[in-house]
Amino acid sequence: MRVAGEATLEIFHRDDFEVQQKHDASPVTEADLASQRILVQGLQRLDSSIPVIAEESAAAPWPERRSWTRAWLVDPLDGTREFVSGRGEFTLNVALVDGQNGRPLLGAVRAPVLGKSWFGCVDYQGTTGAWQQVGDQDPGLTSIAVSEPNDPVRIVASRSHRSAEVDAFLEHFGPHELVSMGSSLKLCVLAEGGADLYPRLGRTMEWDIAAADAVLRGAGGQIVAPSTEAEGSQPLRYNKEDLANPFFLATASPEIPWGEAWKEAMRR
Repeated sequence: MRVAGEATLEIFHRDDFEVQQKHDASPVTEADLASQRILVQGLQRLDSSIPVIAEESAAAPWPERRSWTRAWLVDPLDGTREFVSGRGEFTLNVALVDGQNGRPLLGAVRAPVLGKSWFGCVDYQGTTGAWQQVGDQDPGLTSIAVSEPNDPVRIVASRSHRSAEVDAFLEHFGPHELVSMGSSLKLCVLAEGGADLYPRLGRTMEWDIAAADAVLRGAGGQIVAPSTEAEGSQPLRYNKEDLANPFFLATASPEIPWGEAWKEAMRR
């Protein structure tokens, strides 16, 4: 990830990098493509038997994926709009997921401009935990964990993808402090104790959040897809037939009362 991060930084600091539009009108830059090439090649060298699902390439069809026992999920540059705007709030994300039960096993998130990385492990070979690394010290890892709820509750929200539903959630939540930022940094901030909630009522894909989900779960938090059905809120799953995520809420503590605000948001 360090090599891929250095490649994105080199392009980020140029003023002539290429930006194209994908079929869904979202931007893709040469940094996205360079990072994906480096990350996928590295994962294949690590273990060529584990398939890769990466944002900037077509995923294998569901009849093939449904039999996978494990898979890598790769977002080579999360926060492309921040990248294009000259803000450093973008990340590189790699996750290993259980292909059958959809659980994240390992996750790594790197923020090249910030010089920080986060790592998470969820009951993988008997280990669960989360760590942060500043710079490239070896090992240079510091254990992180979610914190007790702040007073007022600190909510992080997307800088570039705010929706009317999120605004309704914030309106009905009660006293809170709002911090806007881009990419999977929001989940990492929860994992290291810097925030309490992240409501996402907008479109995301599995590769956008799987790595940071592993970090947050390893730190003691959770991401759920709230439901009004009898089964209640469920953890997010990966390697689904549809690789899009449902609306979700990430929380550092089960003590935070978010249910009523969520219901109001879903009425929009």
